[in-house]
Amino acid sequence: MTVLVTGPTGFIGPHVVHALRARDVPVRALVRDPGRASRLSAWGVELAVGDVTDPASLRAAVAGADAVVHLVAIIKGSRTDFERIMAQGTRDLVAAAQEAGVGRFILASALGLDEGSKDRVPYFAAKWEMEHAVKASGLEHVIFRPSFVFGRDGGVLPTFVRLARFAPVTPIVGPGTQRLQPIWVEDVAEYYARALDLPTAAGRTFEIGGPDAPTWNEFWERLKRVLGTRRPAVHVPFAVMRVQAALTEWLPGAPVTRDQLTMLELGDNVVQSPDAAETFQLPLVPLDEQLRRAVA
Repeated sequence: MTVLVTGPTGFIGPHVVHALRARDVPVRALVRDPGRASRLSAWGVELAVGDVTDPASLRAAVAGADAVVHLVAIIKGSRTDFERIMAQGTRDLVAAAQEAGVGRFILASALGLDEGSKDRVPYFAAKWEMEHAVKASGLEHVIFRPSFVFGRDGGVLPTFVRLARFAPVTPIVGPGTQRLQPIWVEDVAEYYARALDLPTAAGRTFEIGGPDAPTWNEFWERLKRVLGTRRPAVHVPFAVMRVQAALTEWLPGAPVTRDQLTMLELGDNVVQSPDAAETFQLPLVPLDEQLRRAVA
C-alpha cells in the first residue's frame, strides 16, 4: 500500500509520515520544495514535487497510490486564498484520487465545524467545502476533526509555554471559562495511521481530542504549575484582543488573528461524540504529560 500525504512538512505532517513509516508503509509526500524535505527523504519517503493549486501535479502525485492523507490547510489569508488552497485544492485532489482509483481518502478537518459555524470564518467555510467534496466523491473516506493539537515542535503550545514562562502576566482571552480538549500530535498521527485500513472507520467523521477538557483558566494554571511559575493571570476582553489582532495579524508569527478569536468565541472546543474513542481504542496522552513533554 502506497500512501500519498499532502502537507508533509508542516506541524502535523511529519508526525503522520513517521507513524506510517514506523509501520513500514510506503509513503509518497507532496512537497513544493524538496530542499525542505530532507528528513522525509531520510525516512525513505518518495518525494512528489507539486502543489495543491496545480491539478496536473496532483494527478502525477496520486498516480499509483492506494490511499491519500490530506493535511494541507492555511490559518490566515484572504477568502480567495482559503478557497484556492483549501477548497479548490481538495476538489482537484479528490478528482485526481477518483481517476487513480484510490482506495481510501483521509481528510483533516477541524473540531467545532458544523452547520452553525461553517459561515463564521473563511477557515471553517473552506473546511466545510473540503468535507463536502470528500463525502460527495464516492471514495471510501475517513474525516477527522481534531481539537487543539499540542506538540513540542510546532502548533500553538510552544507560544503558550513562552508566554507562561517569560510574560510578566498570563493573558487569558475572554473570561477563560470556555473549555478546550488538547490532543498530543503523536496521538493524532496514530489516528491517521490506524484509519488507513480499519474497516469500521470507513465513511465516518470523527471528532478527536485528548483525555482532558479543562477551561482556559484551568489550562493556564496547569501549564504554570508544570513550569513552576506563579505569574498572575489577566483576562483580556475579546474586543481588546480583536483590536490588537487587526493591527498585527498579518505580521509573521502573529499570536492570534481575528478569525481565530471568532472561533474561540463560539464556545467550548470539545469532543461531543465518543465515536473515535470507541472505534479506535487508542490510549491518549493526558494533558499534564503533554505539558511536561513540551517543557522538557
